[in-house]
Amino acid sequence: MSKTIQRLTLLGLLAAAVVGAEIQVRAQAEAPAAEKKATKRAVVPFHGKLKAVDGAANSISVGEMVIGITSDTKIFKSGLPATLADGTVGEEVGGSYRKTEDGKLEAVMVRFGPKPDKKKAAEAN
Repeated sequence: MSKTIQRLTLLGLLAAAVVGAEIQVRAQAEAPAAEKKATKRAVVPFHGKLKAVDGAANSISVGEMVIGITSDTKIFKSGLPATLADGTVGEEVGGSYRKTEDGKLEAVMVRFGPKPDKKKAAEAN
């Protein structure tokens, strides 16, 4: 009887080790996905009147927001690619930005002027 108890105890320990190893492997496999999700920054839309264009600081001001322009920022005017210098103070501006880790706003896309009408653009083509 004592051999049976030893075998059952050994079998139980072996089963617990296998289950524990499987849980640990799953946790390690899921960890990188959780890290990616935590570092993903949300894109936030904005629109309003262009208050200022600062070519030296590579930024625009819309209302109380100062939004930085980077080399990755896509800039458009009248539906065509544009530059920061194409922005005119007082005109309509819209786009999207991300908040950096240090709390600054970084433009993803900027559109100077009114949003192009899709129907007119389709008719022109």
